[in-house]
Amino acid sequence: MTSAETPERHAMSFLSSSELPIALPEPGEAFAQDEEWCVARIDGEWEELRFHDYDRLYEVEGLYERLFYDILRCSSPAKVRALLESELRRAGAEPEGLRALDLGAGNGIMGEELMALGVDAVVGVDIIPEAAEAARRDRPDVYEDYRVVDMTDLAPEDREILRSYDVNCLTCVAALGFGDIPPRAFAEAFNLVDEGGWVAFNIKEDFLNGRDRSGFSRLIERSIDRGCFEMRVQERYPHRLATNGQPLHYVAMVGNKRKDIRDRLLA
Repeated sequence: MTSAETPERHAMSFLSSSELPIALPEPGEAFAQDEEWCVARIDGEWEELRFHDYDRLYEVEGLYERLFYDILRCSSPAKVRALLESELRRAGAEPEGLRALDLGAGNGIMGEELMALGVDAVVGVDIIPEAAEAARRDRPDVYEDYRVVDMTDLAPEDREILRSYDVNCLTCVAALGFGDIPPRAFAEAFNLVDEGGWVAFNIKEDFLNGRDRSGFSRLIERSIDRGCFEMRVQERYPHRLATNGQPLHYVAMVGNKRKDIRDRLLA
């Protein structure tokens, strides 16, 4: 789609806003989650964007939250925070004692939830430079540090820096299962958490069934079976709406790390 075109021929669901007009595909059209798209009027011109074009979505101030939270009603950061808070209370643990690693931190929405919960500190990690820039722009007071790194190929100096924060909590929200954060990246972050620390994350329910090809179903099952991860609670819930208005269901999980995930579990 060129910038000169209007969205009418491409989308029927036009969502007006004085700052960021967005149009979605016709409600009767259904797309795979990693193929969803919209058009947005940016700096006076219409631009077509895939939902997984995170670099561009983060680059435009307000666009990511306008699309996913205002329009598509994403509930995952609040859901994962609520489950973590509930399990902390059940265990008699105080959030003030947590130093969290927020994996796939994006522009800081989950980090903001953690700070509202009352954790001591949050360190953000993402592979996309634009995510770090957006977090500094949108939520400058959330992260004690924010590292742009590839967790599957972590440089020794970055590993040392991340270990220096002595994290005892890992969060990862709306980032697993589509290749953005593969199983090895999650395992590397998991292994940075102190033994006994808290782990809170979510994943689309499709990645937990027998047809899963991402490796997460096997990783989670093996981590529990081998005593690496002690599951405390899991809950299925509507993560957000698809562009056709149907809910996309995810599963949120909270538990405790008991020991590192070894390479053989990833084989």
